[in-house]
Amino acid sequence: MTEKPISRFAVPSLASLPQDIRARIEGVAEKAGFVPNIFLALAHRPDEFRAFFAYHDALMERESGLSLGEREMIVVATSAANECQYCVVAHGAIVRIRMKNRILADQLVSNYRKADITPRQRAMLDFALKVSLRAQEVEESDFDRLHAHGLSDDDIWDIGAITAFFGMSNRLVNMASIRANEEFFALGR
Repeated sequence: MTEKPISRFAVPSLASLPQDIRARIEGVAEKAGFVPNIFLALAHRPDEFRAFFAYHDALMERESGLSLGEREMIVVATSAANECQYCVVAHGAIVRIRMKNRILADQLVSNYRKADITPRQRAMLDFALKVSLRAQEVEESDFDRLHAHGLSDDDIWDIGAITAFFGMSNRLVNMASIRANEEFFALGR
């Protein structure tokens, strides 16, 4: 069997990359034990790589009323709805690790409404899916429901911004046919 490319677009060698991007990728590889394909696939456009990961980090790593695991749950559930295999697989692995739950990611992908989650998390994901699939229908009652579950306006912004960012990411990954690393499939199992 021939090895399939990780993207339909050119993937630069690590040595050819600007120092800041190379350092970022090497840091991720050291932590993960491998280089996630998204990093290499996006590296052929250095300015976009920097912008993408700057916004990613601002959403996914800052202090928030949403846990790191809950943010990843949003990515998995919305990426499943957007049929983005890379994000479902990669972020599913992160859900398993951050939530310390071997089955939650699979539940979220197949039907988050049946997943073993809290009512607050269900409300969070209901809103995220609405933003992902029907943002034009978002209304004040959606905010009221989230507030009733103790989510602040900042938390609601985070849910919407994560959903929107990964909607863009899902479309970019699907367009470029970026393949998920095999390593992701076994992480956290």
